[in-house]
Amino acid sequence: MPELPEVEVTRRGVAPHLDGRIVTAVTFRHRGLRWPFPLDLPALLVGREVRGTGRRGKYLLLRFDHGTVIIHLGMSGHLRILELGVEPQKHDHFDLVVGRRLLRLTDPRRFGAVLWHADADGPLEQHVLLAGLGLEPLEDVFSAQILYQKTRNRGAPIKQVLLAGDIVVGVGNIYASESLFHAGINPKTPAHRISLARYERLVDAIRIILAAAIEKGGSTLRDFIGADGQSGYFQQSYFVYDRAGLPCRNCGALITQIKQGQRSTFYCKKCQK
Repeated sequence: MPELPEVEVTRRGVAPHLDGRIVTAVTFRHRGLRWPFPLDLPALLVGREVRGTGRRGKYLLLRFDHGTVIIHLGMSGHLRILELGVEPQKHDHFDLVVGRRLLRLTDPRRFGAVLWHADADGPLEQHVLLAGLGLEPLEDVFSAQILYQKTRNRGAPIKQVLLAGDIVVGVGNIYASESLFHAGINPKTPAHRISLARYERLVDAIRIILAAAIEKGGSTLRDFIGADGQSGYFQQSYFVYDRAGLPCRNCGALITQIKQGQRSTFYCKKCQK
């Protein structure tokens, strides 16, 4: 599933082609993906200017004067900027046309979403999909002190707490494993047993890992490509993720794979305590 870096890479890729442009057409090729499409979106957007793009967690935001389009890539989706006239393929479900170019959503497994939140319905952060999200990990408001305070009563493993998304958002499976490795924290450690000093290392690691992943175009796993059609290459820098049975790049011990909450976790028993 595309995680925060992949969505941010996508946002940065589409923004120069959308910001300040007038929507000339909106096309849906199915009734919906994970949720039904807002079928009145063409009437709402055609003739309107895209005021800007944003991101909240793994949700891409297209802002207009009267509301916001919320896009989620699901498990297999990606967005591309294409020249007008490129014929749609089987899994191309949504086009937003701006002049001679279009934004196209491709989603083979159809777990993504295109939704509309009108300003008249209240602040965007109150939307049902956004209201419970935690802090953005790359913003200054996210700190070790907050992470420490909010985990004092959390006995769940730290990896699971990071994935829950209610304290910090967007640290998905890949980047949680990598961040915990760089912080030297065993992913099975109960969150409330981690000291403030260790949380300081973890917060630093999360920021460094996410920033590096964005810089390298994200991780290309299965279907993800950037808005320009290029693959990311952060997976070449993994220290633990998807490296079960291979030697740790730090100590040489074999990387271990376990299941946590039906998700694979990778770690080094020697480096992570």
